[in-house]
Amino acid sequence: MSRISVRGFAVASATAVTTVGCVVGVASGSTVQTPSEDAEALVGDSTLLADLPAGQQAQVQTASLTQQADSQAIAADTTAKKDAEAAARKKAAENAVAKQKAAEKAEQEAKEREKARQEAASRSATRDPSSFAPQASYSVADIQAMARQIVPAGQFQCFSAIVDHESDWNYRADNPTSDAYGLMQALPGSKMSSAGADWATNPATQIKWGLNYMEGRYGSPCGAWEFWQANNWY
Repeated sequence: MSRISVRGFAVASATAVTTVGCVVGVASGSTVQTPSEDAEALVGDSTLLADLPAGQQAQVQTASLTQQADSQAIAADTTAKKDAEAAARKKAAENAVAKQKAAEKAEQEAKEREKARQEAASRSATRDPSSFAPQASYSVADIQAMARQIVPAGQFQCFSAIVDHESDWNYRADNPTSDAYGLMQALPGSKMSSAGADWATNPATQIKWGLNYMEGRYGSPCGAWEFWQANNWY
C-alpha cells in the first residue's frame, strides 16, 4: 500500500468526528475542544493513505494518477513540438540547398547556351575556303586576312599562335628534315589533300585543313594551343 500523505482528507474526517464530540460534550458538561484542535491532534503533520477509508484511498490514488498522466502528456507535447520544429528547420535547410543547386545549374546551362549561340554565330560569319579566288602568290597579310574569315573569331588568336610557331605564316614552308609542310606543318603535307587538291599552293585550303584537325583532335584551336604550350607540338 502506498504511503501517501492525505492531510486534507484526514482533517475533514477529524472535523466531522470532533463535531459529533462537541455535541456530546456539551450535553454532559464536559470541556469541548475546537474542531481545528481535534483535527490537528488526530492528523498531526501527515496522515498515511492506509489510515483512510477505502473510498477516500481510491479518490487519492485517482487524483495522483491523473496528475501523473497530465504531467506526462505535457512532457510528450513539449518533446513532439521540439521534434517538429527541428524537422521543419532541417527541411527548410534542405530546400534552400536544393534551390541553390537548381539556380546554379540553370545559370551554367544558360552560359553554355550562350556560348553555343556565339560559336554558331561566329561560324555562320566565316567564309568557306573555296570562296577565295586563287592567286599566283599570297603575302602574310593576305593569308592572315583569309584566316580571320575562316577561323571563328574567338579561336583566331590561338590558331594564329600555332601558325606563328610552326611556319611564321609561310604557306610554302617545307621542313628539310621531314615531310612536314605548309602553314600548320602537316606531317606529311599530303594529309591536307583531304581539304582540297590544291593543298600545296592554296593557303585557304591549308587553313581549312588545320582548323578541322585542331577541332577534331583537341576540340578547338585554343585546345590545340594549350597542348602545344605544354609539349611544343600538337
